[in-house]
Amino acid sequence: MKISYIYHSAFLAETTECYYLFDYYKGPLPSMNPAKPVFVLASHSHQDHYAPCVFDQLRQLGMQNITAVLSNDISRKLYPEICPVVRVIHSQEYTLPCHTHLQTLLSTDSGVAFLLSCPEGVLYHGGDLNDWNREDTPDQERRQMTGSYRASIRKLKGISIDAACLPLDPRLGDFYACGFLYFLKNVAVKKVYPMHYWNQPEIIDRFMSEYPEYSDLIVRP
Repeated sequence: MKISYIYHSAFLAETTECYYLFDYYKGPLPSMNPAKPVFVLASHSHQDHYAPCVFDQLRQLGMQNITAVLSNDISRKLYPEICPVVRVIHSQEYTLPCHTHLQTLLSTDSGVAFLLSCPEGVLYHGGDLNDWNREDTPDQERRQMTGSYRASIRKLKGISIDAACLPLDPRLGDFYACGFLYFLKNVAVKKVYPMHYWNQPEIIDRFMSEYPEYSDLIVRP
């Protein structure tokens, strides 16, 4: 599996059979093999995670076999007209073409997170599933947020994940790594791709400096 970082929370994973494009909203797409199918997965409706223009861009690259896999919070008005749509909800499992199995988790913000299995491996994309506490979050809300996040992540217990794309958001201040750390401590994962860092990649350097024990797991885009 070849994983390419595009922008913000967007990644393109290429396998022998197909492509998986996660949470695209802008940025140049790499050249792609038109003979392969491509699945466009959008975890939720936020503008920094889903842009319908992606389907026109894929057609301009010559891609013909396109399938949209969209969270059910995305308006049907924003569905593509050029390809089929698989509408997904949280806490469900789906069988897709190209020997693809998809499981969804409930997000702590909007929509879903994706756990995708294919012959080449297991890939997790968190979308906006994160421990979104800030320094000014009231204690009760903080406990609720943390509890909800951990409840979703616990569903990954016992699953070996080859690559995980996880939010590492500098806007959370000193709480920036809470969700990231919980995932690393509780999920069997081989490689982690930070995302959602709002053009501030120095937050990745901060994390690796503060938690050097995880530096071998981190793939810096």
